[in-house]
Amino acid sequence: MIVLYSYLMKFFSQKLGIDLGTANTLVFVPGKGIVLNEPSVVAVSEQDKKVLAVGFEAKEMIGRTPDNIIAYRPMRDGVIADYRVTEAMLRYFINKALGSWNFLRPEVMVSVPAGITSTERRAVIEATIRAGAKNAYVVKEPILAAIGAGIPIQEACGHMIVDIGGGTTDVAVISLGGIVASTSVKCAGNRIDAAIADYIKKTFNLAIGDKTAEDIKIKIGSAIPLEEELSMQVKGRDFISGLPRSTEIKTNEIVKAISKELRDMIKAIKDVLQETPPELAADIIDQGIIMTGGSSILRNFPELVFRRTGVKARLADDALFCVAKGTGIALEHLDTYKKSVMSKR
Repeated sequence: MIVLYSYLMKFFSQKLGIDLGTANTLVFVPGKGIVLNEPSVVAVSEQDKKVLAVGFEAKEMIGRTPDNIIAYRPMRDGVIADYRVTEAMLRYFINKALGSWNFLRPEVMVSVPAGITSTERRAVIEATIRAGAKNAYVVKEPILAAIGAGIPIQEACGHMIVDIGGGTTDVAVISLGGIVASTSVKCAGNRIDAAIADYIKKTFNLAIGDKTAEDIKIKIGSAIPLEEELSMQVKGRDFISGLPRSTEIKTNEIVKAISKELRDMIKAIKDVLQETPPELAADIIDQGIIMTGGSSILRNFPELVFRRTGVKARLADDALFCVAKGTGIALEHLDTYKKSVMSKR
């Protein structure tokens, strides 16, 4: 009877992998794949501090709420900035992924930036347990990104992974299942959006929101200047007259606007390459640099990395989903990847 019970518990026990990002949160269920991909945004009522909306619904509210409602991101630079709201957000995502009829507490694996402190790590574990998890595992993003990109990290061979999300750029050299050299810089997609908004403000006297800046980056942004430029109509509020106005902006202006942010990311890659042992550096020249994360999809980014470092770079398949996929694969093969799990509770 006991054997049957333990078998049933193992059979029915739910496992979830969560890529808890600054911009988006992705939930991976082994056997089903990515079941959830929503913005890491929460709308909160000012008066009673009640959570009103999470995910897509809350993102629609950004910049459009009355005074008594605030819509914001509880994650900043890849770590928890608002513990209570992050816990509510995690609970919402866990319940939505498992469905309302689920009565078992799941095992949850959460991704964290490579440069996370022990206090920040503890906050992630506590928030996950309080949000309804039975066990919480924490693994660094570059390891999960490498697993999700299909890199055999257990081999005695150097692989370099660059994971660029919304809040952080994580760069790591992985060999034998562990990180040999790494860095994490708080410069990624959100900084690029802010640089675009700042450039349009200074050049055209036009105020635009975060969502518009992100649209510009996706539609016409590039890491290197283009011969055949793309252009886009940008609508916003005129700083001088205070009235709505639109203007046209082109790709090479965006390249100029985001050059400092791209320089900081390239510097992080160079710093890790300089720390890498010679044997592994030789492997990286052969294998190239693998780029993952939503912000690595910026036009011609791998080409910029190649021009600045001399090492060929390529975008991983499904770059946006690599970390989430990695959480699912690591959860299914915990024995294989137990060396990579930083902490568990």
